[in-house]
Amino acid sequence: MVLTVMKRIVLALGGNALGDNLHEQMIAVKIAAKAIADLIEDGYEVVITHGNGPQVGMISLAMETAAKFDDHIFYIPMSVCVAMSQGYIGYDIQNALREELLDRGINKPVATIITQTLVDENDPAFIDPSKPVGAFYSEEEAAEMIQRGYTMKEDAGRGWRRVVASPAPIGIVESETVRTLLEAGHIPVTVGGGGIPVKKTEGRHLKGTSAVVDKDFASAKLAEELDADMLIILTAVEKVAVNFGKPDQKWIGEMSVADAERFISEGHFAPGSMLPKVEAALAFVKSGTGRRAMITMLSKARDGLAGKTGTVIHS
Repeated sequence: MVLTVMKRIVLALGGNALGDNLHEQMIAVKIAAKAIADLIEDGYEVVITHGNGPQVGMISLAMETAAKFDDHIFYIPMSVCVAMSQGYIGYDIQNALREELLDRGINKPVATIITQTLVDENDPAFIDPSKPVGAFYSEEEAAEMIQRGYTMKEDAGRGWRRVVASPAPIGIVESETVRTLLEAGHIPVTVGGGGIPVKKTEGRHLKGTSAVVDKDFASAKLAEELDADMLIILTAVEKVAVNFGKPDQKWIGEMSVADAERFISEGHFAPGSMLPKVEAALAFVKSGTGRRAMITMLSKARDGLAGKTGTVIHS
């Protein structure tokens, strides 16, 4: 299948593109920058989003550990931890990409946007938070944390951990800022870690909430609001497979919306792994006419756009 030429792409970097610690991240972003620069060199308008799993965990753990031993240090809300992770991950990405572009004779500014993602305060995810974050606690320490207003759950016999909700994104607060930068010829880095989760309060005021938003769903929402031509979700495999890991495993080059929905109903995609990526891709494709999504590896993104590989989901 040969893809028609398209212009605006939201490129969602997977966790494997960033490494598990600061040293690995500095190496990984240089590799990612080369692949992203290929697309920019080919004439695509690119918006970069990214995960923050290891990074936000390290920030939360560091602040929780410090608070245990120093009464002057306070527990940091998850919304603030996400904002901190956006800043330092974005810093590495924008510097690495700027350098790669300059080395190729391309003078395009790259800017990180601290981005908020609007969630519904009535989202069912808030009823029973289930996403573990931060340090392990004893039962006594967990009881104290509960008194402070945190939700704590026992984690498979390893101790107690703070848990937060993972609500669906209903809007990207800074999407118009991203659009303005794009139209000015800049390359935005945005919606890091799914964005800082915020709820509406009185009027149009926003307030951070203790939650994390899936970065692929947030990227799909951003792509929808930017009227992007394609959402590319990058992961550790070149294509999506059905019957994964079984003798009759089959790699899929393209799926219609109906195909994807059937594969989901048949249980082909693992929750917490490929399932949310396919669901996020579907959400974008179904949000407007002529929209496409692709799931592939970072190193194969250029080939995917040339129709040589990847899994393309279309209407």
